[in-house]
Amino acid sequence: MTELTKTTVQNDPDVQIILVVGNSRSGTTMMGRILGKHKSVFTFNEDHFFEELWYPEENPQPMGRLDAVKLVARLFSIQRDGYFYQGDIQKYMDEAERVLDDLDSSSATPPRVFEAFLKYEAGRYGKNIVCLQTPRNVYYIREILALHPGAYFVNMIRDPRDVLLSQKRRWLGRFSGSRKIPFFHIVRTWADYHPITISMLWRSGIRAGDQFTDSLRVFQVRFEDLVNAPQEMIQKICTFCNLAYHPEMLMVPQVGSSNRTDKPDQMGIDASVPSRWKQGGLTAAEIHISQMMTQNGMARHNYIKEPVSPNPLAILVSGIAWAGKSILVLIFNRHRVKNLFSAIRKRLVK
Repeated sequence: MTELTKTTVQNDPDVQIILVVGNSRSGTTMMGRILGKHKSVFTFNEDHFFEELWYPEENPQPMGRLDAVKLVARLFSIQRDGYFYQGDIQKYMDEAERVLDDLDSSSATPPRVFEAFLKYEAGRYGKNIVCLQTPRNVYYIREILALHPGAYFVNMIRDPRDVLLSQKRRWLGRFSGSRKIPFFHIVRTWADYHPITISMLWRSGIRAGDQFTDSLRVFQVRFEDLVNAPQEMIQKICTFCNLAYHPEMLMVPQVGSSNRTDKPDQMGIDASVPSRWKQGGLTAAEIHISQMMTQNGMARHNYIKEPVSPNPLAILVSGIAWAGKSILVLIFNRHRVKNLFSAIRKRLVK
């Protein structure tokens, strides 16, 4: 049990925050959409503030005015233009100045500047509750709670083999109905995929979330439970987050899957999504590697190992390929974190 468990805390008086976290491809985007259908909640696009724009383990220090304005302008570009389409921030500089008008320079630390941006952007839509759905925040639950002790975390958990299948097909997303994805991102996504890498990430993400199993601020959700009984699960999440449940929250478009073409006109939760890996798409070697590396987390979260007989040569070849792909991962992702070595350390924890 962690030091943050079984305590009574008050919500941040300035902004109430819900963070949807977990491994990538575990339903975090869908959960963000569901919560964003609530009349009081505004769900932001993935912002990657923690770790990429500001490292959460740093001691927050006041920023100079120009740096603070540039940070808000960058956040505007990420939110409004899209994370993969952010560009020249100059068009947002004047608006960013207005966001910071009421923030005293002595308290203009990166987290406070980020909070001012969140409050402003949500307020534009008449919302007073912020939902952040950046999966990697699962590695910084403790640090974020230190900044926002009243924050709620919804930690998404999904069968590692389905995560593996989704990650394997992710680079093909531009052909499944998504708008055109920059070529660099397609190549980076292809490089990121390897059963060893994805299994390591699943294992470390599960471990990071499981440290807060008994916390009153963290609610764990199995993706499979959500899609099999969506109303019951969303009602529980609303109760946890102190929100009133509305049935229309479940009416989200069926988009963003790596395993099928987007159906933006089809609303609701697709119950056929779980266990897609059993229908094909993964080799015996990939399944074996995934189950071997994630077996402890699978057991804790009630995922059953399936018998599989991989070719030993295929496993050997996969291990050799992983060494090469790991170099590409470092090259393609070095700009996505403020502290590369710390980010790697968090993700390589067994």
